[in-house]
Amino acid sequence: MPRVPGPDGLALIDKAAAWTSHDVVAKARGLLGTRKVGHSGTLDPDATGLLLLGVGKVTRLLRYLGLPAKTYTGVIVLGTATSTLDASGEVTGTWDMRTVGIDDVRAAAADLTGEILQMPPMVSAVQVGGRRLHELARAGIEVERVARPVTVHQFEVGEPQSEGCYPIVVTCSSGTYVRSLAADIGTALQGGAHLHDLRRTAIGSFTVDDAVPVESLAPDRLLTPAEALRDLAAIVVPPAVATDVSHGRVLELERLGATGEGPWPVVGEDGALLAVYEAHRGHTAKPSVVLVSPDET
Repeated sequence: MPRVPGPDGLALIDKAAAWTSHDVVAKARGLLGTRKVGHSGTLDPDATGLLLLGVGKVTRLLRYLGLPAKTYTGVIVLGTATSTLDASGEVTGTWDMRTVGIDDVRAAAADLTGEILQMPPMVSAVQVGGRRLHELARAGIEVERVARPVTVHQFEVGEPQSEGCYPIVVTCSSGTYVRSLAADIGTALQGGAHLHDLRRTAIGSFTVDDAVPVESLAPDRLLTPAEALRDLAAIVVPPAVATDVSHGRVLELERLGATGEGPWPVVGEDGALLAVYEAHRGHTAKPSVVLVSPDET
């Protein structure tokens, strides 16, 4: 019997607390009947909210799904620092910060808005010397890290929910650690702080309002490969160019119809995603991912 191909598409999952991103992927594999499932960006086990899963051919597009800015909500708790910078860690210090007001917190948040350098926390998945920092941290090893440039587009601080607990909304570039922002707020205010109730509410145009619990995932809930890349400027090509694309040919930008810096999702006249092209040597573009074969165009 011919092998039935598995589903292709993008799943929007509202991850529950206590689930790791790997747990969600494993569950999705069972529900969808395919091993070809991956996520576009880890959420900590204690965090909740939007997790994008690539299924089938869309696993080859995961690098592009993490490009758009991400939005998070959470609560900064002043006066207590923890080993993990969030509520899951052990308390490492306490301060009396009752004199700190909302204007002070907002001013500190403003100083952390824009392009900044951020030190990856020891409990992150960043690799140093071939090992992830959180693995080293569990072994009691702390290593020197290099601060990385990130962009914080929005850092809003709301009225305190209770003494020292400030709700926040952060929109930031990929690779930004919101719990580090919370800890930095505490340091800037001559004390300490940690993050509570982290929730990712959006990745680009995808929002948690359109997501489902992983237990409810089914093939009919998947977005198409073309919809998966809707935050990138797509190029619609005629059949003759589509044939060249299916062969993975390097194309002149003019022939492809590409403008801007890319990457460019290339779709056929029927709206199906054919490939993703990237700039190559100034006046040409080459495919980084080709999703169709010549006999499909």
